[in-house]
Amino acid sequence: MNMLPSKKSLRLVLSVAVLVASPGIATAAGGGAALEHFTPERSDRALQRGAKTFMNYCLSCHTADYHRYSHMARDIGLSNEAVSENLIFTTDKKGERTKIGALMGNNMSTDYGKQAFGAVPPNLTLIARSRGVDWLYTYMKSFYLDESRPFGANNTVFPQVGMPHVLAGLQGWQKPVYESDGHGHEVLSGFQQITAGKLSAQEYDSLVTDLVSFLDYLGDPNREARHSLGIKVMLFLLVFLVLAVLLKKEYWKDVPHS
Repeated sequence: MNMLPSKKSLRLVLSVAVLVASPGIATAAGGGAALEHFTPERSDRALQRGAKTFMNYCLSCHTADYHRYSHMARDIGLSNEAVSENLIFTTDKKGERTKIGALMGNNMSTDYGKQAFGAVPPNLTLIARSRGVDWLYTYMKSFYLDESRPFGANNTVFPQVGMPHVLAGLQGWQKPVYESDGHGHEVLSGFQQITAGKLSAQEYDSLVTDLVSFLDYLGDPNREARHSLGIKVMLFLLVFLVLAVLLKKEYWKDVPHS
């Protein structure tokens, strides 16, 4: 019997290990920025909006190829036809439109990724589980203009980030504002808007909320079903316990006690 792990299993383990162990992005403390608390939304509407943002702005560089388009369609209340027509922008090796049953990959080669960004952009399927939703939410709101960087952007949560601010057209550009903490240290107090984007601050927050909620779904797509099943199992066990106690009393009531 073959006891060796499959190539797919090894890819999954290595992806998580890289995300957790990569220097400079393991904790928010490395960037000196406090994380905002974030509670993901699991409504179909929020996940559909998040999927739209993810497909349009993220999937061209990052992959999520531990998940299938068809599973996403089923889970977030979309038809296969709607996903095929509106959310799939890649092609297969034959140059044909990617099928609905395919994994959520892209057409960027690893060599091009290394050449363009210095490292292959990470797989985002499990990013919410490895980083946490607080980290992701704060990270997506913490890009700022830095002309010294190759892509003109930096991030207070992930300093010296190699990723361009792909949502700059929506958010606009901002710069960090620091103030003294009274002990000789400069701490981040907020951001100042430099140029306006297409979205207001509230609209951008809503977009990031939906995007991070979608990433949270990708990392654990069966959470709602698992929790629902767990509640049903607990209720069944409770009913069974009551019946078992009643049966015990009925069985032993005519047995004489010494």
